[in-house]
Amino acid sequence: MEENTPATNTAQPGKKSSRLAILCILIAGSLWGCLGLFNRNLSALGIAPETVVMLRNLGACVILAILFLIYDRSIFRIRLRHLPLFLAMGLVSILLFTLCYFRSQQVSSLAVAAILLYTAPTFVVILSAILWKDKITKRKLLALVLAFLGCCFVAGILNGQLTLTTDGLLLGIGSGLFYSSYTIFGRFALKHYQPFTVTFYTFLIAGIGSLFMTNAGGLYTTFHSPQGILLSLGLMVCGTVLPYILYTKGLNDLGDSGKASILASVEPVVASLVGILAFGEPMTLGVVLGLVCILASVYILR
Repeated sequence: MEENTPATNTAQPGKKSSRLAILCILIAGSLWGCLGLFNRNLSALGIAPETVVMLRNLGACVILAILFLIYDRSIFRIRLRHLPLFLAMGLVSILLFTLCYFRSQQVSSLAVAAILLYTAPTFVVILSAILWKDKITKRKLLALVLAFLGCCFVAGILNGQLTLTTDGLLLGIGSGLFYSSYTIFGRFALKHYQPFTVTFYTFLIAGIGSLFMTNAGGLYTTFHSPQGILLSLGLMVCGTVLPYILYTKGLNDLGDSGKASILASVEPVVASLVGILAFGEPMTLGVVLGLVCILASVYILR
C-alpha cells in the first residue's frame, strides 16, 4: 500500500502553531479526564470493564473508518513495512497498558495505581532524550516534577492510605511505561503518516485485540437501552476519537514528546473535578494542590 503524505514538522514550530498544539493536547487531556462520566455510568448498567475497553477501541475504529471512507480514503494508505509499528501502538500502547492499569487497580490501592501510571511523562522525557536528543531543560524538569506532584496530590497521597504490593508496583510501572509508549511510537509513525492515519491504525489493531478480551453478551447489555447506546457513543467519540486525534495532532505539531506528555497530565485534575461536579465527591485539599501544581507546570511549558 502506498504511504500517505506525513504532516510532521521538521522545523521548529512557530509561536502560534506551538500554542495551538499545546491547546490540542490540553483539550485531549481534559477529554480523557471526562472518561469517568461514561465508565461509571456504563458500570452502573452492569457492563464489565472488558466490554467497555472493547467498545472504546473497536467503536473508535469503526467511527474513524466511516469518516475517512466518506472524506479522505488516502488516510488508509500505509506501507506494510510499517505494520509492526502500528501493531506495537495498538497492542502495547492501548491494550497492554489498559490490562496493566486495570490489574494494578485490583492488587493495590487506586491512589497507588494512579500515581504509578503518571510516571509516564518521566519515561517519555528520558526516552526522547535518548532517541531524539531532546533537551532536558531546567524548565522541563521543573514542569515534570510539578506535574507528578500534582498527580500524587490528586490521587490522595495526603490521605496516607496507600497500599502497595510487589505485583502492584510492577504492574503500575508497566502501565506508566506502556502508556508512555503511545507518545514514543507515535512520534516515529508521524514521520511517515498524518495524525489521522496513526490514530486509525492504532485503534484498528487495538479493536481487533479487544475482541479476544470479552464475549458478545456484553454488547447486548450495552445496546439494550437508549442510555447504554448514548453512553457508548459518548465513550467512543468524546472519550476516545477526539482526544486521541487531538493529542496525536498536538504531538505532531509540537515536536517535543516530553512536553506533550507533561501537558497531558491535566487529565487527573479534570477527572477529579468531574467526580466533584457530577458524582458529588468531596473537594479535598489534595485536589486543590494538584490543580495548582499541574496548572503551574502548564504555565511553565506555555
